[in-house]
Amino acid sequence: MVNAGEAAELTATATADESTYAGVMCLAEQAAAESAPVVRLADRLAAVFLPLAVAIAAAAWILTGDPVRAVAVLVTATPCPLLLAAPIAITAGMSRASRLGVVLKHGAALEALGRARTAVLDKTGTVTAGQPTITSVLAAPNYTEQRVLELSAAVEQLSPHVLATAVVRAARLAGLRVAPAQQVTEQPGIGAAGYVQGARITVGKPESEVLPPWAKAAVRRAELDMASTIWVSRDGEPIGVLLVRDEIRPDAARTLRRLRSAGLQRIVLLTGDRLANAQDVGILLGLDDLSAQCSPADKVNRVREERARAVTLMVGDGINDAPALAAADVGIGLAGRDATAAAQAADAVITDGRIARLADAVEAAVRAHRIALQSAGIGIALSLVAMVIAAVGWLPPVRRRPAEQIEQVLQRFAAEHEQLMPARRAVRQAADDLSEGPTAQAEQSVRRAYQLVSEHLLPHELAEDRELYPVVAELLGDPEVTQAMSRGHMEIERHIRRLGRHLSTSDSIGPDQVDDLRATLYGLDAILTLHFAQEEEDYFTLTG
Repeated sequence: MVNAGEAAELTATATADESTYAGVMCLAEQAAAESAPVVRLADRLAAVFLPLAVAIAAAAWILTGDPVRAVAVLVTATPCPLLLAAPIAITAGMSRASRLGVVLKHGAALEALGRARTAVLDKTGTVTAGQPTITSVLAAPNYTEQRVLELSAAVEQLSPHVLATAVVRAARLAGLRVAPAQQVTEQPGIGAAGYVQGARITVGKPESEVLPPWAKAAVRRAELDMASTIWVSRDGEPIGVLLVRDEIRPDAARTLRRLRSAGLQRIVLLTGDRLANAQDVGILLGLDDLSAQCSPADKVNRVREERARAVTLMVGDGINDAPALAAADVGIGLAGRDATAAAQAADAVITDGRIARLADAVEAAVRAHRIALQSAGIGIALSLVAMVIAAVGWLPPVRRRPAEQIEQVLQRFAAEHEQLMPARRAVRQAADDLSEGPTAQAEQSVRRAYQLVSEHLLPHELAEDRELYPVVAELLGDPEVTQAMSRGHMEIERHIRRLGRHLSTSDSIGPDQVDDLRATLYGLDAILTLHFAQEEEDYFTLTG
């Protein structure tokens, strides 16, 4: 509020919460709370895909009696098309829309925009320019259109009224040089008045209820054109009439044609303006339906009616449109001077205020939705084919060894450890006997130990490498887990072969061989003791 006169006392009669703005925003919040959330594409497809995959797996198990086939079906039932294809397509669509000047707040808005079949449009500021324009100047006899426009602009150029702005803009476009009027005054709801070249000029309502014949014709012209009138009088006598209209945006008709081409089947106009003006716009744009003299609550109810028929988008630019934007499946606000509430309630905002961006956004959303459907559909189709192939047994899963087989292998080698105890004791006994030197008893013990380890123990260790360790690695899920134990087998084999070379060099053990033989035998005994203990503790305890 601006007070340009004397000081005045004001008394607040209501709080901000009771204002019209607060009421409209409360209505918008209620509409948003009552609106059902948009079901995402992945959720809709998953609702079909998951039960189908389980049904195929169950059927394969029941019909064949083989649970492995059911497992194979579930393994091939990959959700990757739903987890990756659809979100990537939607994200790309949001990025494209953003580059085109439409900011979408979330992916669900883009999905809803791609599925929309009904568009509900506000009139003023959305399909129309949102600012009055002088469309015609009707002059009295003895006056020209230029003179009437010049005199009216002289008075209006000091007024902040939206109609005054339209008058001054029309004068400038006509190339008129307008001198300022003197002693300009303005009465709200009546108009402005001032002196131009000694004559009193009024712009607004006519000063007299009795109109001359030419003025009556001007009134009929205004009614036919669906235009508002601004009367220009000189010293109380009407000298001209300015016809004012909020013109349809130049790109509105083309935008609506593009919307229909993108898949929208129904376009509805909502306005608080008179029915005659709304019908005029509806005819020019080829709309399917319209509602005039709508309050914000009326707009919400109409949007709900359209939502009951099909996925609905709503486009508006003012505070009165905010509740309807919140009630729609996807609300789109046009940026502008009165668009704060609309932008807050909307799911998307057209940043430059151009209605053509609406068609850009819908086309981008339809394309993204189509790509998401194609990607998810192809992926799911391939997965279904793989599930069918797996169900008939042509695509078995990588099968692990049966638990019974693993148990048998572990038990077999654990039993062999018991059977190899004589060979291990023979190694230690031979080493101890050599402490008396190369006696006959010592030589007999050494040869017996070598026979036992080479014929029984060494084949056992080699068999462990081939049969036991792969089973253990598979069971523990790590092929590297048995590498250290395999290295122990190499050391055992090296010591046994060293012992064999000692015995093959001569018919009897010489004094010079005693020390190395004892070291070899004691070393072999130590390795065997440690190696057997590790296997028994780490591997054989895996049995049931």
